[in-house]
Amino acid sequence: MKTLGSIVKDSARDLYSVTADTSVYDAAIYMTERNIGAVTIAEGERIVGLFSERDLMKRVIAKDLDPKQVTVRDVMTTELVTGSPDDSCEEGLSKMRQANSRHLPILEGTRFLGLISIRDLLQVEVDEQAEELRMLNTYIHYIPPTY
Repeated sequence: MKTLGSIVKDSARDLYSVTADTSVYDAAIYMTERNIGAVTIAEGERIVGLFSERDLMKRVIAKDLDPKQVTVRDVMTTELVTGSPDDSCEEGLSKMRQANSRHLPILEGTRFLGLISIRDLLQVEVDEQAEELRMLNTYIHYIPPTY
């Protein structure tokens, strides 16, 4: 069974983050250039928030705020639900479901290891099901040697 830590390690993804003083506009450009749906907000080594497409839509666009004038600090999600590298994928999915979020920062103590998305967890599920299907097909089509 895969752990959240193995997903972060296997993907060798970059750790994307911006500061809380970044304008929402600049954060959106940063995310768009990297084709990501969320970015962590860092103060030094510490993660203090998460800014996602959902935050942009609900807290900026829907309230008719100017993205060039609003900072990420004003609209980021600060009540973070986090995962541990030892958590299973099922535990990560459960945490996301409870928090109604699509992204989960993975922390080891206070050290940020990476951000996983619900898409990452669904890919693990698909990969595991494909392997199980392959094994079942091998079993079904196995022809024992004749003696």
